[in-house]
Amino acid sequence: MMKIGRSQNGVSCILPHDDRCLIILDFTKQYNRLRQHVAVRTGNAQGITSSINHAAVVAPLPAVNKPRSAVPVHAKDKTADQLAVLSKYSSRIARIDQPYVMGASVNRKGPSSYANAKDKSDRATSEQVLDPRTRIILFKMIGRELIQEVNGCVSTGKEANVYHALTPTSTHIALKIYKTSILVFKDRDRYVTGEYRFRRGYSRRNPRKMVRLWAEKEMRNLKRLVSAGIPCPEPIEVRENILVMGFLGDEEGWASPRLKDANVPSALYPPLYEELILNVRKMYHTCKLVHGDLSEYNILFHGGHLFIIDVSQSVEHDHPSAFDFLRSDIKNIEDFFERFGVKCLGLRRCFDFITKMHVVEEGQDEGSALKHWLTVANDEQQSSPSMDGRDNKITSSSNTSATHEDSIFLQSYIPRTLNEVYDAERDVEVLMKGDRKNLIYAETIGLIPTSGVIQEGEVRPHVHFKDEGSLEGGGLVGEGEYTSDSEEEGSEEPEAAEASEKDVFDPRTPRGHRHEDREAKKERKKAVKTEAQEKRKTKIPKAEKKRKTKSSRGH
Repeated sequence: MMKIGRSQNGVSCILPHDDRCLIILDFTKQYNRLRQHVAVRTGNAQGITSSINHAAVVAPLPAVNKPRSAVPVHAKDKTADQLAVLSKYSSRIARIDQPYVMGASVNRKGPSSYANAKDKSDRATSEQVLDPRTRIILFKMIGRELIQEVNGCVSTGKEANVYHALTPTSTHIALKIYKTSILVFKDRDRYVTGEYRFRRGYSRRNPRKMVRLWAEKEMRNLKRLVSAGIPCPEPIEVRENILVMGFLGDEEGWASPRLKDANVPSALYPPLYEELILNVRKMYHTCKLVHGDLSEYNILFHGGHLFIIDVSQSVEHDHPSAFDFLRSDIKNIEDFFERFGVKCLGLRRCFDFITKMHVVEEGQDEGSALKHWLTVANDEQQSSPSMDGRDNKITSSSNTSATHEDSIFLQSYIPRTLNEVYDAERDVEVLMKGDRKNLIYAETIGLIPTSGVIQEGEVRPHVHFKDEGSLEGGGLVGEGEYTSDSEEEGSEEPEAAEASEKDVFDPRTPRGHRHEDREAKKERKKAVKTEAQEKRKTKIPKAEKKRKTKSSRGH
């Protein structure tokens, strides 16, 4: 129940009947302000002389508490601010969207007739790598005087674009900018899974973080190649998705061609093949790396030598798929050089030469060893020709068999450790027979050659244990003692010792039942079972045995 009362200013207000919830609503100020507005609108308000124009009378409006206008608060865009600050360097990268005229005609993927053409695909390719963050990194490099200006695109790929740039000293360098917006190369799990350097994983959902790790990985791989003396671009610096490295070309800025596009004299292909195989071997043993995508597209012909590029996907030599990548690389090399008439090692033999630890004999180097291997391979190919009846044509059946063996070897499973061996007992038996060459993983795991093979007539020293009797002496060896056949032979006369070594072979059965024959095992179990049945016939019942034990204790 409510009641009406008056405030001190004479304005009515509503009061509750209860003192617990006392509310006094004073509308005096609102009423007086509304009355002043009405007086001003109707012209009945009393005016005040203006301080500017004394002849004019001004009626002041009452104060009104207007709500403040909400100012929209925007998050500060650091990228936009940095771009605005660094916009003074925009002219230095103005030509980055255009193909590099000096080197695009020889190094661009695709026919050279339209390599310099400007179309939508070129602009789209540039936009994949040149986002605002990448431009900021380029501007900062220019500000630090690492680079002076960036020219057009030299080559494009599935994972990155390569641009030509100049330093303040007019030195030619290359910028490899990895794609972050549209990733065409998404099958990276094959190269990452199982590698120690990525044991903590990588960000698959964040392309920028993933590409940054990819760029850092190529930087480390290039450093390994440079330290081992393998021809490759010299790494300079890496920032996020931009890798700065040396430019492979002449002094005028012409980029060196890929091996696929290079005009190489036919007489130069055999030494280039030998050089590349030696570099792959050095890369495997010294750098502990396998390229993973080695072909004529990722090799540059510069200064009469072959330079290996694009090592971002290279994996460690102990990677689970390292042998698969290595065989694929060797196949690409063999197929390319065979098209130019080079006599190659073959897939299996080349794999053994690269992965084998010791291929150099005394007084040789690796180059001489490789030439010896090539000579042996060539002799084997020419040793089995077959004559064809028509026109006396000589057709070599060894080429067909070698191709068949290479195709089988390319798909064969090669274990990396002894834990991955499928059937160890079968392979041990093959090794003991001396067929070590038939084991595909003998060189990769490092099995000891031929030391465990038992030759005919060979007598191995045998140890006599305490429970084994001597047939000749008629007695047993004392407890805790053992003698070998060599000691016994030494105690005999020399003639008898020589005769025993030549004619006598004591085949001793191994102890225990591990090497027992299946039929002998059945007979032994049957005899044990029969013996147990006979024992149960004369066995005293347990209750009776217990009663007799108690009675004997009582007496």
